[in-house]
Amino acid sequence: MAHIHDLTALEQAQAVRSGELSPVEITEHYLERIERLDRDLGAFVTVTAGRALEQARRQEERVASGEELPPLLGVPIPIKDLNLVKDVPIHFGSATYEGFVAPVDDSVVERLRDAGTIMLGKTSTPEFGLPCYTETFVGPPTRTPWDTSRSAGGSSGGAAAAVAAGLAPAAQGSDGAGSIRIPASVCGLYGIKPTRGRISSAPIIPDLAGLSTNGPLTRTVADAAALLDVMAHNNPGDLYYAPPPALGSFSVYAGRDPGRLRIARYATPAVPEAEVHPDVLAAYESASAVLESLGHDVVEIAAPFGEDMVPEFVKLWFSFACMHPVAQEMEPKLRPLTAWLRERGFATPAPDFLQAQAALQLATRFALLVTDEYDAVLTPTVTQPPVPVGWFEDVDSPEETFERMKRFAPFAAIYNVSGQPAVNLPLYWTPDGLPIGVMLAGRFADEGTLISLSAQVEASVGGFWGDRRPPVW
Repeated sequence: MAHIHDLTALEQAQAVRSGELSPVEITEHYLERIERLDRDLGAFVTVTAGRALEQARRQEERVASGEELPPLLGVPIPIKDLNLVKDVPIHFGSATYEGFVAPVDDSVVERLRDAGTIMLGKTSTPEFGLPCYTETFVGPPTRTPWDTSRSAGGSSGGAAAAVAAGLAPAAQGSDGAGSIRIPASVCGLYGIKPTRGRISSAPIIPDLAGLSTNGPLTRTVADAAALLDVMAHNNPGDLYYAPPPALGSFSVYAGRDPGRLRIARYATPAVPEAEVHPDVLAAYESASAVLESLGHDVVEIAAPFGEDMVPEFVKLWFSFACMHPVAQEMEPKLRPLTAWLRERGFATPAPDFLQAQAALQLATRFALLVTDEYDAVLTPTVTQPPVPVGWFEDVDSPEETFERMKRFAPFAAIYNVSGQPAVNLPLYWTPDGLPIGVMLAGRFADEGTLISLSAQVEASVGGFWGDRRPPVW
């Protein structure tokens, strides 16, 4: 008989509806696994056991009442520690926020609660979500369950580690420069960065340049589509809006044949001196072969986004590092990289910021003339297999750490700039058993095609992407 954590999120929801499992039983199972296993993973910064069990008991009463049940009732979904959950501590990955308790819920948290999900706790994230690895002053480093000597990536590192290790069936994450897709790659998961404007960041978190968005991290495509259906919404005052899926829901696409598609591909990173590891190129070639075997036309193109985008994006990243207010007396508690980024952000004049955003928009307009000719675009997700914990900071200065980050993840941030949806497919493992993902990006507001294509690829390789499980499973 399968363990509870062997079941997908949708299978758990169905088991609750049928009476085979209770929300309390599921919640207790995951809380036990977190207590026993997370000390070696660092996936959670806060575990809300009492709150989770209370929610589970309430959901159990709803099942017994016979009322119409929301789609994911009884399914545990942890929340990333960049998102506000009312009356729960939030660190934003920073020691400067120790003791701070969220005054309100983010609207995406409300949506997940309305869907009947249960919050196990807050997953670890790097300071203010800025690095692509999760190492902080508020908890242990977050590690990929496939090899706990290696990083789980970031900034949704805790969310990815939790799902990959079977500490949660799925998780909410967010992505401002690859922060869902990077940890999905190094943890062997499926992750969706939705279209800009698909999911509101209300009521407090601004959307400004539209780089960041919430999104799902899951083991299966169907789970991700179901979670995206729940998370997708808009609120008054949002700066961006994405039209709803043409077929009414994203879940419909998970069971739909995509037809024969034209898929572009390139593996030339925009960041100068970034080198793509042979294992990553092997994953990229393997994915191309799988897509061709499914009948799709895979076409080589020149990289549509050039090196000239990089310094403009960096100006935005410096500036957004300054968005979290930090009291002067708390600044010594900042990580060296964060302090370095903020110093440069505060030194960036407003006209330089605006000119950088204008330059990025111009570059995007020209790039979309190329990519919109195709149904999807295939690239690597990151340039290397999972790296050792501490690797990004095993250098002489924060500037060198930042350069390593840029060379590690030069493909993902492009689609935060353009606003296009993009997914990580967990299609490849090295001979040493380390996961390497590949990325598919789609046309603006066309998550549906990506979901249909992803589900087709998933089915072609069998089960949970070949039924692979990390040792901790």
